[in-house]
Amino acid sequence: MSTPIRVMLAKVGLDGHDRGVKVVARALRDAGMDVIYTGLHRTPDEVVTAAIQEDVDVLGVSLLSGVQMTVFPKIFDRLKKEGADDMIVIAGGVMPDEDVAALKKMGVKEVMLQDTPPQAIIDKLRQLVSERGPR
Repeated sequence: MSTPIRVMLAKVGLDGHDRGVKVVARALRDAGMDVIYTGLHRTPDEVVTAAIQEDVDVLGVSLLSGVQMTVFPKIFDRLKKEGADDMIVIAGGVMPDEDVAALKKMGVKEVMLQDTPPQAIIDKLRQLVSERGPR
């Protein structure tokens, strides 16, 4: 049996709402993935440090507060400095279409907006990890 996909889900910034990320965490766990949720109000540095310590395949960052264009550059800079830029980074939450395109150009592998069905998230994570191969 292969080892389960390890996923860290994080809320970065001042968002005070995490119902959606908890629903995603449960769906991923039910699909057999190891899921770590960092809780609310994390900084980009905290999230990257935790993701590296936990040796996750996927770092999923959920945002509702509109700070994605400042948060993700910090996350990618830190991953690069730590030599962990092979980690798959995905974004979730609420953001405008023009930011989605910019985030993908920056290196975000997928953007899951608030209406993405849980099964689509599961399938996409499995696909991304399979395409990347073992770390």
